[in-house]
Amino acid sequence: MANYTEITQQGLWKNNPALVQLLGLCPLLAVTGSVVNALGLGLATIIVLTGSNLAVSLIRNHVPDAVRLPTFVMIIASFTTCVELLMQGFTYELYEILGIFIPLIVTNCVILGRADAFASKNPVVPAVLDGLMMSLGFTLVLVLLGAIREVLGQGTLFSQMELLFGPMAKDWVWVVFSDYPGFLFAVLPPGAFVALGLLIALKNIIDARLKERQAKHQPKAEPSPSRRVRVTGNIS
Repeated sequence: MANYTEITQQGLWKNNPALVQLLGLCPLLAVTGSVVNALGLGLATIIVLTGSNLAVSLIRNHVPDAVRLPTFVMIIASFTTCVELLMQGFTYELYEILGIFIPLIVTNCVILGRADAFASKNPVVPAVLDGLMMSLGFTLVLVLLGAIREVLGQGTLFSQMELLFGPMAKDWVWVVFSDYPGFLFAVLPPGAFVALGLLIALKNIIDARLKERQAKHQPKAEPSPSRRVRVTGNIS
């Protein structure tokens, strides 16, 4: 029986695709110049990964091994095409900004990896939960990285959210630093690498602290009783 708590923890923290597996770094670093870009790609990834895990789990017993991976790629491509058409219809300007990284979801190692490693070997409910948690973990890192780079690079937060949520989100922007000249390094790719490295380091520090705390609360093992070695060579 699947452990749903463990699946959730694996996706959000213990085996986070961006911070632990280090998968999908190309779109992660390329589109996280702002929160709206990161959230747009994150929502697209959630739909594709969750939907593909569902479909792969449903057909897992009916696909021969010889065509398993091509079948998974076709499923992922179908969901990616649906997301692409939806973005073209409802968030066209954001779709233009994200550009090639929306169709490139097909080649995202996170999605194909979860389809092959988990969804193809588990029932529907655990597979869907795994897809949802892995994509949520990936999206959280996307948004956090986008927030850091937007604040440091532009001095604002949640700017241009109307590209994703329509005119009602036009006033959601927060001006963190007024009269801010901008920090170009944070917007450029090197800034993305540095910010992601700091997030990974922060996660490693938190994991180390949690491990130390657990070790302190665990009962110490009792020392094994002493043994005497006799001249006969027998141990008693």
